[in-house]
Amino acid sequence: MMNRNAVLLLSSIGLTGIGSWIYFIALNLIIFNQTGSAAAVGLLYIIRPAAALLTSLWCGSLVDRVQKKGLLLFLTFAQSLLVAGIGLFPDILWASYLFVFLLQVLSSILQPAVMSFTAQLIPVTQLQRFNAVRSLLDSGSFLLGPAIAGFILMTGSPATAIYINALALIFSAVLVLFISFNEELEFRYQGSSFSLKTGLIEDWKSTLRFRETHPAIWLIYLVFTLFIVMQTAVDSLEVSFSKEVLLLSDHQYGLLVSCAGAGILVGSFINIVLSQALKISAMIGAGSVTTAAGYLIFATAPHFLIANIGVFILGIALAFANTGFLTLIQQSIPVKSIGRVVSFFHLIEAFLIIVTTAILACFTFYLSIKFAVLSGILVMLLVTVFLTRNLPHPQKVKEIKKVETGI
Repeated sequence: MMNRNAVLLLSSIGLTGIGSWIYFIALNLIIFNQTGSAAAVGLLYIIRPAAALLTSLWCGSLVDRVQKKGLLLFLTFAQSLLVAGIGLFPDILWASYLFVFLLQVLSSILQPAVMSFTAQLIPVTQLQRFNAVRSLLDSGSFLLGPAIAGFILMTGSPATAIYINALALIFSAVLVLFISFNEELEFRYQGSSFSLKTGLIEDWKSTLRFRETHPAIWLIYLVFTLFIVMQTAVDSLEVSFSKEVLLLSDHQYGLLVSCAGAGILVGSFINIVLSQALKISAMIGAGSVTTAAGYLIFATAPHFLIANIGVFILGIALAFANTGFLTLIQQSIPVKSIGRVVSFFHLIEAFLIIVTTAILACFTFYLSIKFAVLSGILVMLLVTVFLTRNLPHPQKVKEIKKVETGI
């Protein structure tokens, strides 16, 4: 059984996840209704990696030097204000983009902050189960969020959905506020003097030194990042591929997305039940390879049923891969360094997503969308095979400890 703090943190994460889907769908409608342009909506998808590129350079140093609980409270309350701002000024396009950019900046800081706080708050023996439940909540948000958004939009307006998400973020922050956790001693240790001129350079050097002290974990993180990049790049073509190649209707595409979400839900539930029996390395290896195989089944499906089977398989497998990877990182990287290491790889991820997505987009223009998607999936498959071959033995993973590395 999980303790009260774990339940509060998971509840906060779940509430934020549902709210983010409501916000995302409403925001797309607000921008499209205002401009009537698909390109204007597409710009929203560029803002996220752009914000991550700018933020990841320094946010890790911030996360590792402040109290995590206080940072989470500030970031979540600030997000609620920015979301409310979108609802207040829906007719001012530049204001909407500005608020979205600032929201993505806060999200880029929030990701390593949550990971670091989780590693501090949750005992190592409970991390795998915690991450499995978190994956279940994420998949539940994926299914419930759009459904709730649809109901709100049927009875209200996009602005109403935006305000509801702002309230959800406030409640999420309140849940974090009730977490009982004394971070004062850890804060004093981490809160060393920091010079903006030299501190960032030293932090980046120390992050790179982590590669020398933990080469296996560094390699796994790098290759798994490539796996995420290829997923994102292929997903960017998912709608067009489903429409133009698989010839799916809007109803069929909606069912396809639901099957993927159901797969993640099933995979997460299995993770929770078998959390004590599953090996982390097996979850990452088998999960990532099977995810790539699911994408391949989807892309080569001769008819709708096979495509659904493919995305259901990849959904199940992805839940295993993500849970295993999160657990490995939280167990392997010293808590006082998680922010910097995670931010470093988020920077790489954001840059590669922009480059890879642009390359696949060029493939669709000069060759074909089918060639672009299959090329991306084959690269993903090669990446996952390489990842599996370089995973440490389960016994070595079990022996990994949080040790001081001089970072």
